[in-house]
Amino acid sequence: MLKAGNAAIGLWMRAGAYAAQHLTEGAVPGVVAQLYGTAPQTRKLVASGLWHEHGHACPRCPQPPPSDFQMHDFLAYNPTRASVEDGRQKAAERQQRARVKAAGKRRDQEGNPSDSSSNRGRIDDDPASENLESSTNRIDFPDVSAGQGWSSQRDGVNPSRSPRPGPAPLPPTEVELASYAGAGTTSAVPANARPLRDALTAAGIVVEWNLPAADWFRLEAIIKRTAVAALVDHARGQWQHARSRPRSVRYFLPGWSALPPVPAGAPTTPGADVIPLAAGPRRGRVAAAADMFAAALATTPKEPAQ
Repeated sequence: MLKAGNAAIGLWMRAGAYAAQHLTEGAVPGVVAQLYGTAPQTRKLVASGLWHEHGHACPRCPQPPPSDFQMHDFLAYNPTRASVEDGRQKAAERQQRARVKAAGKRRDQEGNPSDSSSNRGRIDDDPASENLESSTNRIDFPDVSAGQGWSSQRDGVNPSRSPRPGPAPLPPTEVELASYAGAGTTSAVPANARPLRDALTAAGIVVEWNLPAADWFRLEAIIKRTAVAALVDHARGQWQHARSRPRSVRYFLPGWSALPPVPAGAPTTPGADVIPLAAGPRRGRVAAAADMFAAALATTPKEPAQ
């Protein structure tokens, strides 16, 4: 093995696995040797004595056909083809006898139902459901509690299309908040979202408006806190920079959710002349600084005119 080298030993191992799998008793066809290795590796195996060519002088190994090879002393460490096939045949016969024996036990148990499960022999092959639990531990459920007193869905006119339960009704609070939850609503777009839909369509942004209930609630909340014009301007920018044209209005929901609150009627584009300052404790730093500067001017005494 040292004389052959690592590369040739790799070919020797792969050829040995092939011979064991196909029961060739150490014979290596020349096409397999060419597929698994190279010609120099084959010559190294022959020169080191691990393989034999046709016409070799080893008395313990059979002669291979021309262009094929024989692994040296393969049968000294591996079983012959006949022994392997005989072992497989005996294993198949043992399995067949076990199946016949198990089938006979099942017939005996069916003919003697009074025999308790604790006295029955163990069945390893295809056990019946009665053998999984002793009769003392079984619970008899009446038909009423098991739901067998009524016809199942399979007993209908069309068993392959059994009726499915409808969606769970919305809580009363959500029904009141949703503008599309009323019984008289026929449009797919709720009333509160129609101005946004019309504005987007007028701006050339035509998308689908099929949304689940959760997204409708989300969109109505966005419309309440942000002006429609601001939503249209943001959607126009996303529409222009999108790699492919958005097909549903859901494409704009993440960006709209990140927008700050914009009151109705306020400028929505960066080029607006006046941007109103927010009122309350969350005013910007510029507005606060302006207030402080105005207060300082009001309290500073004026110098008399010369």
